[in-house]
Amino acid sequence: MIARPELRLALQFRDARHRALLPRHRVARWIRAALRTPAQLTVRVVNEAEGRALNRDYRGKDYATNVLTFDYERTPAVMADLVVCAPVVAREAREQGLDLVAHYAHLLVHGTLHAQGYDHDCATDARIMQSEESQVLVGLGFPDPYQRSDGRGRTRSGGRA
Repeated sequence: MIARPELRLALQFRDARHRALLPRHRVARWIRAALRTPAQLTVRVVNEAEGRALNRDYRGKDYATNVLTFDYERTPAVMADLVVCAPVVAREAREQGLDLVAHYAHLLVHGTLHAQGYDHDCATDARIMQSEESQVLVGLGFPDPYQRSDGRGRTRSGGRA
């Protein structure tokens, strides 16, 4: 077994509709798989109003997005908040024909990578980040989120605030 970096995790639910899908041990497993350094993370699952307000206030985009990463520190340990908007995640999963748990796992891995400095602002960075996401998710037993059976790609995930 590969030793993973230490993780201190707080899990908060403003929107509890998916609480049963996101037990702490499951969320911690997904995040640990994406960590390269010790981390102290808060994952907050929010409703559409809170997700929209945060995206508007911190990114200047007046809509709720699937995941936002607020990264505060990277060394010696990552300190960040990951904000996941439950209604957006559910809508995307439904519209894209995705398993809801797999979509949550992807977005939490995505946000965890952002917290460590990964980004997708240019094509090269996006390829690197997507490759890392794919490796982590396949390693966790999920399908590669960028290789769909119908040949279509996935919706781009949120961003760093």
